[in-house]
Amino acid sequence: VLREATDLTMGRAAAVGAALAEFARRHRDLPCLGHTHFQPAQPTTVGKRACLWLADVLLDLERLQFERDRLLLRGAKGTTGTQASFLQLLGSGDKVRELDRRVAAAFGFPGTYPVTGQTSPRKPEFYLLAGLSGLAQSAYRFASDVRLLSRLKELDEPASSTQVGSSAMPYKRNPMRVERMCALARFVITLEPNAAWTAASQWLERTLDDSANRRLSLPEAFLASDAILLLWRPVAAGLEVYPAMVRRNLVEELPFMASEEILLAAAARGGDRQRLHERLRVLSRDAARAVKMEGRPNPLLDLVAGDAEFGLDAAKLAALLDPARFVGRAPEQVDEFLAETALPWLDAHPPTEGGAEPVV
Repeated sequence: VLREATDLTMGRAAAVGAALAEFARRHRDLPCLGHTHFQPAQPTTVGKRACLWLADVLLDLERLQFERDRLLLRGAKGTTGTQASFLQLLGSGDKVRELDRRVAAAFGFPGTYPVTGQTSPRKPEFYLLAGLSGLAQSAYRFASDVRLLSRLKELDEPASSTQVGSSAMPYKRNPMRVERMCALARFVITLEPNAAWTAASQWLERTLDDSANRRLSLPEAFLASDAILLLWRPVAAGLEVYPAMVRRNLVEELPFMASEEILLAAAARGGDRQRLHERLRVLSRDAARAVKMEGRPNPLLDLVAGDAEFGLDAAKLAALLDPARFVGRAPEQVDEFLAETALPWLDAHPPTEGGAEPVV
């Protein structure tokens, strides 16, 4: 059952990966403002950011595949794992080992665990649940990023035409699907230490305090993961990007990002780099003050254009602010990551399509 549940989970996760790969390809070269600490940082592209989400999913798939392939059967081990009763019945150690082999083959497993107590080892279950926790962590990260970007008006999760965001505020379009993903992901993540305690609590050859726990924690972990993935795939496939807002948010901060370009261009015209650096520092503070305290558009370019020391007019400054100049190899990184890493894995692991969005 654990093996089949893992196969279903991996198929659903591969479908998510395929949707993210297509989204990344489609927006590979759309420049956007980067964020560190949720503060403006060096620009990236929408597609490159999506590759970060996809890379997490692929790591989770690799871990789940590894743990799935290591699953074995307990086999015919007897009351405390010594095989004493089977030895008495069959009269030969070789026959007991052959029985173990046949039991494993009957269920399609490569073998049985070499030593056990009364039960199968619980460590593999912890490792498997850790893989599900990892998948939930990736889902939480994706969903949180969508929630943040939705607030910035750069993208939205898909919504139906009749969807109501708030009974009191008709204008609202709340990100309800990714919020639900976060809720479910937290639940799955908290089940990992549960499995750890089960593995840690195996007294000698066995104790019975894990049975009721496992009947809850193992199926609930897979069911909740399935619900997350059934939400995730249509969200990833239907994300709505607003290029005008993406550009607006980038342009508002780009003068600060372009400080080094401005400095180099002014120095190339014969200016003193140290003096220019100090002037730019002061002007940047003035510009930030105007934005924060007066609510004005970023005036840094106007301030620089009006400073004779820089010798750069508005046209020269505008040429320095082409967003494509600031994203480095992000578009090429998307192409390389998809071609060399993501698509080969997804091609070898077909996705499971279908499944109704859960009502949770």
